Amino acid sequence: MLKATEQHQQTSFFGSDLIDQLDPKDPLLLLSNAIPWQEFEKDFIGEYTQGIGRPSIPIRVMVGLLILKQLENLSDERVVLAWKQNPYYQAFCGIKNFHNQLPCHATELVHFRKRIGAKGVEKYL
Repeated sequence: MLKATEQHQQTSFFGSDLIDQLDPKDPLLLLSNAIPWQEFEKDFIGEYTQGIGRPSIPIRVMVGLLILKQLENLSDERVVLAWKQNPYYQAFCGIKNFHNQLPCHATELVHFRKRIGAKGVEKYL
């Protein structure tokens, strides 16, 4: 089941959004602003069944993890662990508040690549 990407989120009661705490000139954040995330969501939404199964990881997070994996030359396991440790990775993937848990199991990246197929992989590369 496709979980909707949160477009608007209420500001945290205890502090500002993650993006407000980071350097806006960081290369990852600049790249994130240049990527057409909505196009990925539009292209890949057809690969999900509506209303059946557990909620999915948002498409932006999955595509973001795969882009970070390629940029940093990391394995699936390492990119997932690095995402947990790096607030810039989380902001790159559109996360509004810092998360101290893994975004998904590393095998979810394998399943996502299979789901979107070779043409989908070409789109984010």
